[in-house]
Amino acid sequence: MRHTLSDQLLSRLSEFLAMRIGLYFPSGRWDDLERGMKAAAHKLGDASVEAYIHRVLSAPLTHQQIEILASHLTVGETYFFRDWHSFEALEQYVLPELIRSRRDSERRLRIWCAGCCTGEEPYSIAMLLDRLLPDYEQWHITLLATDINPQFLRKAAEGIYGNWSFRGTPAWVKERYFKTGSQGRFEIHPRIKKMVTFSYLNLADDVYPSLSNNTNAMDIIFCRNVLMYFTEELAEKVVGNLYHAVVDGGWLAVSPAEASHTLLSRFSPVNFTGATFYRKVATDDLHPPPMPPQPLEIPALRPSPETPRRTEALPAAGEKTAAPAGPLLQRQHEPDDPCLMARLCANQGKLAEAAEWCGKAIVSDKLNPQNHYLLATILEELGQDDAAEQSLKRALYLEPNFVLAHFSLGNLRLSQGRHGEAKRHFANALALLQRLPLDEILPESDGLTAGRLGEIISSALTTLPRAAEMSA
Repeated sequence: MRHTLSDQLLSRLSEFLAMRIGLYFPSGRWDDLERGMKAAAHKLGDASVEAYIHRVLSAPLTHQQIEILASHLTVGETYFFRDWHSFEALEQYVLPELIRSRRDSERRLRIWCAGCCTGEEPYSIAMLLDRLLPDYEQWHITLLATDINPQFLRKAAEGIYGNWSFRGTPAWVKERYFKTGSQGRFEIHPRIKKMVTFSYLNLADDVYPSLSNNTNAMDIIFCRNVLMYFTEELAEKVVGNLYHAVVDGGWLAVSPAEASHTLLSRFSPVNFTGATFYRKVATDDLHPPPMPPQPLEIPALRPSPETPRRTEALPAAGEKTAAPAGPLLQRQHEPDDPCLMARLCANQGKLAEAAEWCGKAIVSDKLNPQNHYLLATILEELGQDDAAEQSLKRALYLEPNFVLAHFSLGNLRLSQGRHGEAKRHFANALALLQRLPLDEILPESDGLTAGRLGEIISSALTTLPRAAEMSA
């Protein structure tokens, strides 16, 4: 197809979309851009795609407009265990090392699929965890999956797939983890579905890492086939945010087409057979990270699905660098703000320490609802849902209009499968948000605005079952 819209209009539109929702269309992809905009205009009943584009450019995008644009401008091309070598490295080396290091301590794993499309990737990771952790119910596992396309998220949350999603996938995957439905469809096992939390997130302009959207202190981040659609400037911003979202010694996985040494220079590449992961070396926060070591070659095996997994440790990610003595270091070890220290520890994945600092903050100021809210977010990450609920209720007792506490209670109920209660808490949060200016930054949100949280909640509500199917 040869595009019929003017180059000037397509150029303006490309720049606007790159800035607002992170989707970049260079001139070589303007045919795809025009095709997607025509489909979006048709869905809205616009006879003229040019008039529709001018309307998009003339005012801030609403959540509904972003949803429509994302659904027509993004491609849901994925399948289970896509890029088998990456999953092989994950199953044989990366996950076993994490499991070995955590088994005798906190038994916690945090994984984020940023740009999860229709869910095949996070569900594939959940299947690996199920195979590697027969006692997974004794672990606290966070498997967060985010995307900008709400239609993709709805399909992912539904968990029903056709044969096309299994191309190149080993037969045991379908046999062990799916139930055959009607019309050649396959529904994923409820146990695997329950392991994944789907959420709307725009990598271009949302705040992350953040306790408020659970994007902090990740052990592994998958961000594959996403960066290639961004401008160079935006890709650098996103990678910087992902660097801060992963813990020291944690991992980032991108697609081979995105594996730029310049873009990923803050990470240390680790080469497996057929795949490269990027590791965040342990450094002191007061210094820039050291130059990454030479890539480490690790041979990969392909055992049968029934072969017991080895839990050998990978070589260390790097030694911590010593920080010079001085006032900054002294303040770090002798803090006068326990709430700040709790946040710092939580962002580094030191949750037990973070909870202790929260306790000190509450002792010093029992009537501050923000301290109870912060403790709740940390307790939830520790898997202590009942205690987290009590802390959120204390926060709301002290401040009934605490929007993020209502939102967090909704998320907590959503993760427990209590959809009716989740909907009620989300509705409470939306009612409070309607009283606020869209650009007002919410307390304890790390920069999240009232308008943006409203969009996130609205998107979350679309993934819930219909009201008639909800259980309180």
